[in-house]
Amino acid sequence: MAATSSSSSPCMIASLRSSHRCRLSPSATATSPPRLRTLPPRRCRRNPSSSSSSSRQAAAISMAPANPRHRLIAPIHAAAAAGGGGGGAGATSPSGLPSLVGIAHLLVSLGIVLASDKFLKQAFAAASIKFPSALFGMFCVFSVLVVLDAFAPALAKGFMDFFEPATLFIQRWLPLFYVPSLVVLPLAVRDVPAASGLKIFLIIFGGWFASLMVAGYTALTVRKIVQTQLIPAEPMSKPSPFATLEFWAWGAVFVASFAVAYVNPTALGTTARTCLPFLLASTVLGYMVGSGLPSGVKKVLHPIICCALSADLAAIAYGYLSRSGVDAVLGDYLTKAPSNPGAGDVLMGFLGSVIISFAFSMFKQRKLVKRHAAEIFTSIAIASTFSLYSTAILGRVIGLEPSLTISILPRCITVALALSIVSFFEGVNSSLTAAVVVLTGLIGANFVQAAMDKLGLNDPIARGIGTASSAHGLGTAALSAKEPEALPFCAIAYGLTGIFGSLICSVPAVRQSLSDARKIARIYVYRHIFCDYVSVVIRSKRVILYPSVLTTTKLAPTFHEAAAALQQPAGEQGTDSVVLLELAFDHFVTQRTKCL
Repeated sequence: MAATSSSSSPCMIASLRSSHRCRLSPSATATSPPRLRTLPPRRCRRNPSSSSSSSRQAAAISMAPANPRHRLIAPIHAAAAAGGGGGGAGATSPSGLPSLVGIAHLLVSLGIVLASDKFLKQAFAAASIKFPSALFGMFCVFSVLVVLDAFAPALAKGFMDFFEPATLFIQRWLPLFYVPSLVVLPLAVRDVPAASGLKIFLIIFGGWFASLMVAGYTALTVRKIVQTQLIPAEPMSKPSPFATLEFWAWGAVFVASFAVAYVNPTALGTTARTCLPFLLASTVLGYMVGSGLPSGVKKVLHPIICCALSADLAAIAYGYLSRSGVDAVLGDYLTKAPSNPGAGDVLMGFLGSVIISFAFSMFKQRKLVKRHAAEIFTSIAIASTFSLYSTAILGRVIGLEPSLTISILPRCITVALALSIVSFFEGVNSSLTAAVVVLTGLIGANFVQAAMDKLGLNDPIARGIGTASSAHGLGTAALSAKEPEALPFCAIAYGLTGIFGSLICSVPAVRQSLSDARKIARIYVYRHIFCDYVSVVIRSKRVILYPSVLTTTKLAPTFHEAAAALQQPAGEQGTDSVVLLELAFDHFVTQRTKCL
């Protein structure tokens, strides 16, 4: 597009097509991109009253480059640079690192989320409310966003933009919040027998595959019924990659704090506080290194495993050099004492904020949730219920200890909510719970795509829901890296699975039914093992033992002794004979283990 001379008409500036001409809008200036519109094939007349304006327009156009593509695009880029440069200056500096304004924005938004979570925890603890406080906070934030969007959409958008730095920070470091349970896993499984550990692994792997099938096929079935067309999801912001300066900064923190802790183990008052900086730095460095590994290596050495190994190696090194022992250092890593926190306590302190942040991601994808509500909520409800009850029943069937069975109930639910679920029960190992959840996620991250391909789960909705419902956040991260079209459904199901599981477990009747499911499963085993010894009839979840059969078996003394101790007749209807039957079963297993 060649510029016209000053003596020619300023409106004849280019020829876009053979039968059309273009005219420059009078409002165009040298600082704004020219707006072009097509005109029918006719000559343009010069307007005498706009000679000065036309001269300025011609001068501006004559300064444009000779390439017509550059002349149309360059002003747009210039305007974008002018507009984006000012907005981006508050977020990032030219070197790619956050500026002071961006850091202040992050600290304020993240501080509000953390303070809200802490306030809700204290309020719920003071009121003796067992419902997860962070889940209540998430519902409050989501309700506020919905109300604002209905009456003042601009305020809702401003609310989302204000907390975006906090949500991106949580998203960027999310795997770190799961690591403490893996770091202290050697302490958590110390009292777990090897046979029980094998049973737990069988439940984890088999339960993951079964949950994947149930969630995926349920989503496919509902999809065929409702026949809702898939629509594009809202774009999701991605956190920034790790900078070289961050790596060196954390490395400096590790070296300096390790030296201080070695010279004076109580320099900060307690050993846990003194070890906190270098243990936290080793955890962060391990995650940063693991995240930068090639994709092929990550299949074997996941960033979370690399992160846990880094922290454990630091604990081993310090325990050896200080002669305090690795167990003492791991104990300082996760103290579970608010007055004396360790590095693991700091990281797990963000779990409540993770739950609250679900409100922002759910609100951002609200249109997608509304359109595919049938597939999403049906699949999540069925998969979550199946996961809880199948774990309870399978644990009893294979003879896993009751306390361990309860500890691994929320195996398919994110750590932040899994710990809240097991808090409803007594006698649980919360460290084992978190470790089992992370291991389930690692299994899903490595095998979920191959498993879904074999099962024929090719629909993006089914793949997203199946992955998140069976392997929560770690499986979601692995799938979204290769299948971005399934990411929105992963993100939705990832949060809703934990929410639904927490809601149903907060109901006392459901918790009691989970306990009954374990009893019924064990009675099922009794009936098959004791088929020649005891007659059992299950009616309305009650167990009736026939005294005439008991008196003729070798187990009769055991039952009579137990009944005398409990002051209950062994065969009387209406009594809780499950306890007696369990005692008999334990005695039988002790005497005749070969029958198992």
